[in-house]
Amino acid sequence: MSIKPLIILPDPVLRQVSKPIERVDAPLLKLADDMLETMYDAPGIGLAAIQVGEPLRMLVIDLAKEGEEPAPQVFINPEIVVSGDERSVYEEGCLSIPDYYAEVERPAAVRVKYLDRDGKLQEIDAEGLLATCLQHEIDHLNGVLFIDHISKLKRDMVVKKFKKLAKDRPPSRMVG
Repeated sequence: MSIKPLIILPDPVLRQVSKPIERVDAPLLKLADDMLETMYDAPGIGLAAIQVGEPLRMLVIDLAKEGEEPAPQVFINPEIVVSGDERSVYEEGCLSIPDYYAEVERPAAVRVKYLDRDGKLQEIDAEGLLATCLQHEIDHLNGVLFIDHISKLKRDMVVKKFKKLAKDRPPSRMVG
């Protein structure tokens, strides 16, 4: 396994729509493992493949709290099939927008269908933090960032800040 460089705002790669995965094979599972290692190193609780420069419809999540046994989950070609009517607000952050957090309102519960590591079709009913995390990461697969869910004024300020940081940063991609 290896830690991959994270794509950081304002890199236009983050706005790409990821492609469906045709088959679950050893190179794809290695990418999933690398993504998990990258996510743990960052540290974060979710990571979409596009965030490491791979425009594939795959994401990883681990909501285990510190001191708990890791509980990594891999979602291949995830798709929200049902969204609940009730809404919830969570303070979200993103590994591709370091050190910026904002409250985002999303459906409190979702049903997601996806392929697991074995290529088997699964469905999961998620609520609370898992529902928020799945929606956040699936947004990434569609070229949407959590800052797209906040006011235009706040979003413009964040983008401006990260454009300035990018100018000051050496051309190689940031890690972690």
